[in-house]
Amino acid sequence: MTDAVLVLNGGSSSLKFAVFEEQGDLPLLLRGSVSSLARNPRLRTVATAAAAAVDKSLGDGPIVIADAFSAVASLLADRNLLGRIGKIGHRIVHGGQAFTAAALLDAGTLAALHGLEPLAPIHQAINLEIVKLAAELLPHAVQVGCFDTAFHATRPALAKIYGLPRDMAEQGIVSYGFHGLSYSHIAGMLRERYGAGTGGRAIVAHLGSGASLCAMRAGASVATTMGFSTLDGLVMSTRCGALDPGVILHLLRSKNLSADELTDLLYERSGLLGVSGISGDMQTLLDSKDPAAVQAVDLFIYRVGREIGSLAAALGGLDTLVFTAGIGEHAPLIRRKVCEAAAWLGLALDEGLNQNGDGLVSAATSRVDILVIPADEEFAVARDLLAF
Repeated sequence: MTDAVLVLNGGSSSLKFAVFEEQGDLPLLLRGSVSSLARNPRLRTVATAAAAAVDKSLGDGPIVIADAFSAVASLLADRNLLGRIGKIGHRIVHGGQAFTAAALLDAGTLAALHGLEPLAPIHQAINLEIVKLAAELLPHAVQVGCFDTAFHATRPALAKIYGLPRDMAEQGIVSYGFHGLSYSHIAGMLRERYGAGTGGRAIVAHLGSGASLCAMRAGASVATTMGFSTLDGLVMSTRCGALDPGVILHLLRSKNLSADELTDLLYERSGLLGVSGISGDMQTLLDSKDPAAVQAVDLFIYRVGREIGSLAAALGGLDTLVFTAGIGEHAPLIRRKVCEAAAWLGLALDEGLNQNGDGLVSAATSRVDILVIPADEEFAVARDLLAF
């Protein structure tokens, strides 16, 4: 009996997974992750009504994504879930211009998605490797791709094009936007809270190791800080964020960096890690007294505050601000400082509510509703699976 759906959400350093019953409001059967693949990997699950939480080491590491998948497959077998899974949903970072909604992962679709690997070099190949592993494990299950770029496909044309020759846009060199599954989930939560208006003019701050902001009007993407790649916009854990293209030209001409060296620099050695010289982990930096750590945090806050102003201009004002993802959900100091940076928009936090970090955290005097809503990309994928 196949009455459950499996969701797989692979990243460069982790594999998140969830199993939902395929009915009603998608009751959760299992949720967990294999984290820190590069060093001391761990398998963790959250407690459910049927089973206690799991937290166990998978060795000193490193392990590759196939090893992480094997650990998940073994857990599913131990929980007698493999035989119940009829559909598998995959978070896939890049859908390009062709895939603006969830799609069956047949041979033609997979070939097209492999062709997008250069546009998401640290994510796409991993996502597609997980598809292959899942198909081998459960060959009769329906495989569906859900794309981080799809949510932003509704943006106006002016929000997508760059000041480059027109034929380059026709070749696909446009702004795509990312974190769309997270934003889709938040839009759904705002719709539950506010109804069809979905919080009016809303900015959602997806602040994690990868970070971006999205401006929404009535639950639809209007503008977002990531563009052609996941490098754009905010300073992130190890990614540079928005950068003058002249810097790239300088590195090519004066430093003779290769494409691979540039990729490693911009994706893996920049951001909070690069500025601080200490760590890309926000909590580690917040705990440090080192002036470089303080400066890295201040830069993060400055860039978030500046981009909120830009997106508020695109919306013509602001009614709702939402914090989500690891930093957004768990760092009240960052939330407070971001709101201070954007106080000119009428934001005012209730510090007691902010410390609790659950639901509405704005003060009664705030002209903008400020919310903390947990990210749940896995639920967004599972919801899309209901259509297949």
